[in-house]
Amino acid sequence: MQVIIFDDAQHVATHAAEWVAELLNKNPKPVLGLATGSTPISLYQQLVNKHQAGQLSFKNTTSFNLDEYLGIDASNAQSYRHFMNENLFDHVDIDISKTFLPTCAQGENPRTQGLKYEQQIKQAGGVDLQILGIGANGHIGFNEPTSSLASRTRIKTLTQQTLNDNSRLFDKNEFQPTLAMTMGIATILDARYVLLMATGESKAKAVKDMVAGPLSAICPASALQMHENAIVLLDKAAASQLEEQEYYQWAHDQNIMINQEFGLYHNY
Repeated sequence: MQVIIFDDAQHVATHAAEWVAELLNKNPKPVLGLATGSTPISLYQQLVNKHQAGQLSFKNTTSFNLDEYLGIDASNAQSYRHFMNENLFDHVDIDISKTFLPTCAQGENPRTQGLKYEQQIKQAGGVDLQILGIGANGHIGFNEPTSSLASRTRIKTLTQQTLNDNSRLFDKNEFQPTLAMTMGIATILDARYVLLMATGESKAKAVKDMVAGPLSAICPASALQMHENAIVLLDKAAASQLEEQEYYQWAHDQNIMINQEFGLYHNY
């Protein structure tokens, strides 16, 4: 796991955008895993800016989102489809028919839909780069604490902490789903690279458990310790509980030197 600490959230987004841009410019048919939530919004803004400046094209990109609420129509302002349209898809040249979310409509069997989503990912050749955030309780996607580390795309019941954290996004009398479809932890680990962004002091405990804690289903993000190409981008606030910050900075400096001498090696 490569941990990189930046001064602020803006630098986290800038570095993440460089990773995504490299994938899209290097791979003729990139497959990008996407996340929702407040953390990646600034990343998507930077990608839109790059596209509008003529520096980046999504024309040949296929995307798979981590999760989607159960029981919400795609046209609903609270759906993650709407979020992605508003923050990225509507502003770039991506083929909307090649943007996928793990949906489960009224009356559809979530088990069947989960298997279908896994097959769609497989048919696309697998995810090259998966963008992740992390919940305050250590969840990635909607894989809540105690989720199986071998889990695949399926339906999950959201914890009360997650519901409370997300309640700010819903009006007082608005329906807030308690269930969601999500990529499983094993599905996430199948990606060739995973890029996790975390900003703010509220994520510091989860980041510490992910990076330095034991591998445990209580902190689903700790499964990234088993990934060969996991990159964790943090601002100082999110990294505030890590004890080896000087080492992480030193290791990052060494990686820069190696890249300068031998060039980047990303197996996209």
